[in-house]
Amino acid sequence: MSTATDKPKTALRCTHCGDPCPTNTITLEDKPFCCEGCRMVWQLLDHNGLCQYYDLNAHPGQSLRHPVRKDKFAFLDDEKIAAGLIRFQSENETHVGFYLPAIHCSSCLYLLENLRRLDPAIQSSRIDFGAKEIAIVFDPKRISLRQVAELLTSLGYEPYISLHDLGNPGPGVDRRLIYRLGVAGFCFGNIMLLCFPEYLGLNAADATLQQAFRYLSLLLSLPVFFYCAQPFYSSAWKGLSNKYLNIDAPIVLAILVTFARSAWDVLSGSGSGYFDSMSGIVFFMLAGRVLQDRTYRQLSFDRDYTSYFPVAVTVLQSQSEPVIRSLPDIRCGDTLRIHNGELIPADGILTRGRAFIDYSFVTGESIPVTRSVGELVYAGGRQTGGAIELLVVKEVAQSYLTQLWNRQSTPEAPAPSFVNALSRNFTLIVFLIAAAAATYWQIHNPANTWKAVTAVLIVACPCALLLSSTFTNGNLLRILGRNGLYLRNAGVLEDIARATHIVFDKTGTLTDTNTPVLAYSGAPLTNRQEQAIALLTAQSAHPLSKALAGKFCPPTASLTLHDFWEYPGKGIEGYVDGNHYTIGSAAFVEAQTAEHDLPGSRVFVACNHKVLGSFTISSHYREGLRTMLSRLDPRLHLSVLSGDSAREADRLRNLLGIDIPMLFTQSPLDKCRYISCLQKQGGNIMMIGDGLNDAGALKQSDTGIAVSADSNNFTPASDAILKAESLQKLPAFIRLCRAGRRIIVASFALSIIYNAVGLWFAVHAALSPLLAAILMPASTLSILLITYGSSNFLAKRAMRMPVEQDQPAD
Repeated sequence: MSTATDKPKTALRCTHCGDPCPTNTITLEDKPFCCEGCRMVWQLLDHNGLCQYYDLNAHPGQSLRHPVRKDKFAFLDDEKIAAGLIRFQSENETHVGFYLPAIHCSSCLYLLENLRRLDPAIQSSRIDFGAKEIAIVFDPKRISLRQVAELLTSLGYEPYISLHDLGNPGPGVDRRLIYRLGVAGFCFGNIMLLCFPEYLGLNAADATLQQAFRYLSLLLSLPVFFYCAQPFYSSAWKGLSNKYLNIDAPIVLAILVTFARSAWDVLSGSGSGYFDSMSGIVFFMLAGRVLQDRTYRQLSFDRDYTSYFPVAVTVLQSQSEPVIRSLPDIRCGDTLRIHNGELIPADGILTRGRAFIDYSFVTGESIPVTRSVGELVYAGGRQTGGAIELLVVKEVAQSYLTQLWNRQSTPEAPAPSFVNALSRNFTLIVFLIAAAAATYWQIHNPANTWKAVTAVLIVACPCALLLSSTFTNGNLLRILGRNGLYLRNAGVLEDIARATHIVFDKTGTLTDTNTPVLAYSGAPLTNRQEQAIALLTAQSAHPLSKALAGKFCPPTASLTLHDFWEYPGKGIEGYVDGNHYTIGSAAFVEAQTAEHDLPGSRVFVACNHKVLGSFTISSHYREGLRTMLSRLDPRLHLSVLSGDSAREADRLRNLLGIDIPMLFTQSPLDKCRYISCLQKQGGNIMMIGDGLNDAGALKQSDTGIAVSADSNNFTPASDAILKAESLQKLPAFIRLCRAGRRIIVASFALSIIYNAVGLWFAVHAALSPLLAAILMPASTLSILLITYGSSNFLAKRAMRMPVEQDQPAD
């Protein structure tokens, strides 16, 4: 085996992308490159004075060792398809947007926003780094849409264009809440300034100035009342329309009463009113809602299969050249040509070539399966070998994948938030206090009845409960997102806290499909042979080749690769330092074996026609599973579902260290039924999965969490997206969500103390604007300090727990 000292001494890194260079023969101005593609990009940037791209970050480029097929974007020449992607078009300019998954650093921003220096036909380019999107304006008379896509691809930023993008420019950024917050903040600040002399009695000597300030306050309160508070009006009306009293209903009542009382005071000349308190309530509640409604626009919680299907595919015709046809136009009987790396869009019979299909999109399992001529190939697989041809037997809308997606059942309505229940009880108590005050003053001094009732409704507004909820949930969303758990909305926090049963999918969730376990058996390999295997497999994009290449140290510059051939579905061969190596199936390397392994689960290696040994590929379970399960609340019930056979049941049970229900050979419908059965038993179910075969169960569950190593990988419709490396933090996430409820109740309890002080003055008809102006910010600041301080403290304590690695169970 190679030692740690071998790598830093001799390994060369590509100047453009940083990948190991197999040899030092590809150079330019004494700079090494791993392939001709990287060298050409560097030369292009250098010619156009854009080499600052390399100064901003080390090795910022994307590897171009595997060039993209030249006609890959030929479908963009179709006017019908192009029209579905173009956002605006005129005679002199065209606007288009692309999603670029490869964007990752400031160098990318610099290069992509200077595209006009590479091609003058591009008028401008603007990057949305968070969403990984580029907006390009170009001259259609000088460059086509296809050429723009090919330019981006040549730089290593291949656009990701899916069927979902046709005629669907994507959701825009809704800035209305931000605008309302800005208007409310402006009005609130100015009203406070106008009321400040009133607090200190400075306007008493000048009645004209005092009345002018009051009318200005009334004028500034109008945008707050009619525009900024609209989200609360809308929410309250929807609740009342459905005969449901949510927390926004009493808040709207308080806003209406405060505005009416204040307007009456100003117009009648009896006082300055409480415009400062009303605008402050709206401002702080909008600020909390903005924080809570923060979304991760680079993620999608509502993806369906069209987000991953190609826009068009090559259709073969018997009497003419192949044509590019959009997916909705594919019909039964069409013959499709599927190239390497393309997704199979429809069920069909393989008519030419040998298919080596990666079905991780559907099952989560990355080890490809082989299909021969005459066999049925289902939609959703990605061809990893050479081009194949298949005869369509079911249209896209009728394929197995589409039926699998549409089979998802509709879950029951989510449970209402406990905040709404608290709000209803609190509102009932406030109404009782207001009624008691009205009764008392109606008997003793009817003139004070209106003042007392309105004052009670103003000071006892449940905005403190809403503020504690929104600010706590907003901060928890930020903390969880920073640690790799992205929630659809704040309601998912309560769903996670209520969970009583967690169901894990095995493949892709408990296992890491990107790093399979490789066990070697055969003659011991020398360091030179290991380096030769790494060098040869590094030339292939096949998943098994990547796994072998990553097992050994990067190849050194002392090795020379003379020739390389890849045979799709069979293996690879080449000459390294004059030795002939073959890597692939037993038949390909002419190995004699009596073992019957699953297709693609064993890779043989031969040198100079002599078999050296073989690598057996098996599932790699994520580190720390046993530790993670041991830290979960013991009251939580656990289950494991898998579409695989039960051959690894004992190994998994030993690894987890506990005996929990495990169900194997489960179809997507079986998983969905299992979740439904648990719910009927009274459980609150959390499902954690990753593939399309988990989509129905994720949707059926009370909380569906999709695990993904990459946000651009398939993540079916879910309530949350969990980074794969953060799975170990699941116990901490659950504890933090449960703590959020306690924080909300504690901060609300503190706000009741302020309400009690205000209510004392309110029921005595003695609530002054000055006292209201003191109590409102004091209560708000206390809530902010408690919510932020408590949630940050609990998060640090929860996330501080060390991440441990389990002993392998292999």
